[in-house]
Amino acid sequence: MKKYFAELLGTMVLVLIGCGTAVFSGVDLVATSLAFGLSVVAMAYTIGGFSGCHINPAITLAAWVSKRISSLDALMYMVFQVAGAILGAAILLYLAPESGLGANGLQEGISLQQGLIAEGVFTFIFVLVVLATTDSERGAGERAGFFIGLTLVLVHLVCIGITGTSVNPARSIGPALLAGGAALEQLWIFVVAPFVGALLSALVWKCFTSCCCKKK
Repeated sequence: MKKYFAELLGTMVLVLIGCGTAVFSGVDLVATSLAFGLSVVAMAYTIGGFSGCHINPAITLAAWVSKRISSLDALMYMVFQVAGAILGAAILLYLAPESGLGANGLQEGISLQQGLIAEGVFTFIFVLVVLATTDSERGAGERAGFFIGLTLVLVHLVCIGITGTSVNPARSIGPALLAGGAALEQLWIFVVAPFVGALLSALVWKCFTSCCCKKK
C-alpha cells in the first residue's frame, strides 16, 4: 500500500506545482516547463525508493508492457495516480477558483490531428528516455531522476504552445474533471495519444534491448 500512496502523493505534487505555476505565472513558458520538470526530479528522489516514481499512467503502461511491473500494481498505480491528480487539482481549485486549473487543451490554430500527433510523439520521446535511464543494465542509476526531469522540461518547452503539454493522462484528468467545459470535452486526446506514444516507446525499447542481446 505504501507504494500506491507514494504514487498518489507524487502525482498530487506534480499537478499542484506544475499546473499551479502555469496558473499563477500566466503560462510563462520557461517557468511552467521548469516547474513540471523539477517536480519530477524532486519526487524521483523522494518517493522513487518506494514506487519508482512513475506518477504518470503512460509510464506505468510502458513499464507493464516491458514486464517491469505486475498487472495488479500497474492497475493500482494508475488508480492512485489519477486520485493524486484530482487531489492536486482540487487544492489548486481552492487557491485559484477561476483559473481553469492549467487544464490541457488544443491551443489556438492547432488542429485535432496536430494535437494527437504532438502528444503521441512527445510522450514517445519522454517515456523512451524513462525506460532507457531506468534500465537495470544500461540505465543512469541514481542520476535517472535528473535526466527524466530534464527531458520533461524540454518536452514542455516545445509542446506547451500546441496542447499545453500533457504526456501524462493523470495530469490531464485531474484538472479537466474539475474545470469541465472544453477541457473535459478534449480530455480523450490527452488519454489516448499518450497511451499510444507510451506503448510505441515500450516496443521500440524492447527492440533495442533484444537486438543488443542478440549481438552478444
